[in-house]
Parts: sequence; C-alpha cells; structure tokens
Amino acid sequence: MKNFALIGAAGYIAPRHMRAIKDTGHNLVAAFDKNDSVGVIDSYFPEADFFTEFERFDRHLDKLKRSGTQIDYVSICSPNYLHDAHIRFGLRIGADVICEKPLVLNPWNIESLKEAEVETGRRVNTILQLRLHPALLALKEKIQHERTGKLYDINLTYITSRGKWYFTSWKGDLPKSGGIATNIGVHFYDMLVWLFGPVKQNIVHIHTHDRAAGYLGLEKAHVRWFLSINDETLPEAVKKAGQRTYRSITVDGGEIEFSGGFTDLHTLSYEAILKGEGFRLDDAATSIQIVHDIRKANPVGLQGFYHELAALPLAPHPFE
Repeated sequence: MKNFALIGAAGYIAPRHMRAIKDTGHNLVAAFDKNDSVGVIDSYFPEADFFTEFERFDRHLDKLKRSGTQIDYVSICSPNYLHDAHIRFGLRIGADVICEKPLVLNPWNIESLKEAEVETGRRVNTILQLRLHPALLALKEKIQHERTGKLYDINLTYITSRGKWYFTSWKGDLPKSGGIATNIGVHFYDMLVWLFGPVKQNIVHIHTHDRAAGYLGLEKAHVRWFLSINDETLPEAVKKAGQRTYRSITVDGGEIEFSGGFTDLHTLSYEAILKGEGFRLDDAATSIQIVHDIRKANPVGLQGFYHELAALPLAPHPFE
C-alpha cells in the first residue's frame, strides 16, 4: 500500500483523485487546502490528517518521514499558478508527483522540472485523461489505419457554464489560471495533437474573459475550436434541455460521442502511474506550448477558417 498526500482538497477535481487513490487500494495520509470545506474526505479517507496552513502540512509530512512513514506520492489539485511550486515541493520531500492539468502555465517550467527530476531521482506524472477515453482510443486506431496524407476537418466545441463566482475566483484571473484556453481547454489540445499530430499553425480569432476561439493546423487535421464558460453560447437545444455543459467534436462532419465515460478516467490514470506507465513531462509539453501561445497571441478577429460560434455577440465582463 502506497501513502499519498494531497495538495488542494477543496476543489472540484480533488474527489476524483481521492477516489482514484481508494480504488487502487492505497492510502491518503494527509491533505492540505487553505479552505476547510473538505467534508468530501469523509467519503474516502476519514482518518487522513488535514491542514489549512501549508507550513504545518509540510512539518507534519517531515515528522511522518522521520518516524518511518514514507510519502510515496503527492497529488496536486491546487490552482494552476501554484502547480510548479507544489510539484517541486513533492519532489523535494522524496515523493513522486501526480499533478492535475494543466501541469504548468509556461513551457520553460517543464524544462526546469526535468532538471528537478534528475536532481531528486523522482518522477512527475500528469493527468491526460482523454488519452484513456474508449471512444477516443477507437478514433486514434481508426486514424492510424487511414491512408497516408489524409487531412481531417475537425470542429471542437466545449461550453461549460460558470456563474459570476468564476470571475472573483483565481480561475477568472489570467495570470493565475492562464485564461479560458488553459483552464478548460488544455486537455482538449493535448487530445488533438495526440490524435492528429504536431502543430503547424496556431491562430486565435477571439480571446475574452468568457470565451476563446481559434484554428489549429495540425499534421493530419484542420481544427476549428471554440471554448466558453458563458451559458448564452450554448446551442438552443441544450438550453431547452436544462443542460449547462456541451461537448462536441466532429470529424469530417461526423460526431464523436465522448460526453460519457469520464467517471473512471482518473482511476485508470492512477493505475497506469502506479505501474510506471503514466504521462510524463514530455507528454504534456506540446499542449502547454499551445495554450501559452494562445495566451500571448493577438486575436485576428473573424477572418479565415473560424468556428461558427466565434461570431456570437461578445458579452461584457460581469464586473465592469
């Protein structure tokens, strides 16, 4: 049985990590979050120690180590801008690391973390769960058997509605979250390059507080993408159904259904990591470069090969 520590226990994604630790038969011994709304821990590891001050969490892990209890893995579900520092913390205490997406905000952070891996002899793993989705694995196999030189026409749409709280939280703060493309899109970009090959062109059409749209020219595909947290951008049929999230990827006009099947992907990720087969720094590097380039790009507006939803009227910032 491996011992885990968790950084960032109060957020949306942390329960998936807790479940993955439990489902794989291991133990969460300590967790940290500056917020104390973490009753979900009781559903998985009620005996885990919990801290709201990082210094006390750090000292507790040190005491455990000196008493003979090794922390084998540190799982990181903290805000995006803290990932790099928390990964380094995990490596320094002699643990391997499992970090939620996005691994880091900037490409150069990955190169620096490679050096930290060498210095500590420990590993950094990341969650790229879409690479494990059955429907997308089937699509990858199909692509591999297509004729050489075929170019696919891809439309990616992801709308996940968020309320005004989003803009008060770190997620609405560009330097902390990396913006829409990084915060909700990074794993989709990873999926696209995993399926269709390296980036040849990256154009941003719009990039505002609540949406982003652009074009990726990949080795095997032309990709129009649209991401949004504004429920006004949802298709009418989705609104009428009372749904607040919409995922769609079409390949040459045909829909790839992958809305379901997400529940167990973190557990599958942990199983692979525990066998030494997890996704590492180099696996995440391309998607981190993509979102960095999107964040720094000057949007060109509605010209060229753009997603149809990019033409929707822009919304004002709720606090402006």
